[in-house]
Amino acid sequence: QVQLVESGGGLVQPGGSLRLSCAASGFTLDDYAIGWFRQAPGKEREGVSCIRSSDGSTWYAESVKGRFTISRDTAKNTVYLQMNSLQPEDTAVYYCAAEVAYGTSCSSVIYESWGQGTQVTVSS
Repeated sequence: QVQLVESGGGLVQPGGSLRLSCAASGFTLDDYAIGWFRQAPGKEREGVSCIRSSDGSTWYAESVKGRFTISRDTAKNTVYLQMNSLQPEDTAVYYCAAEVAYGTSCSSVIYESWGQGTQVTVSS
């Protein structure tokens, strides 16, 4: 059974950093893509970043390029999202999601397995 648990959210001042973790169980990352999404109050969910574990290929939304970095630790079966230079508009609930991705870019995958989310609040 695929399970994803996010952690690392919290309250941070503008310009600060947070590192989110997505711990996976019930499967190994090797054949999967892991995506990070976020949903702010009153807004639709949007893709933030993703990684295809088989080759480490990544994708970033334009709004986070140069500030966020996605990485994976296959030994720990965990994917990370390092978020730097956080701004109030980054405030949202952040979710990770997983799906098998054979030969498909992680940004094209339809994600079926989701974590419960972690709140990120950027405020002074």
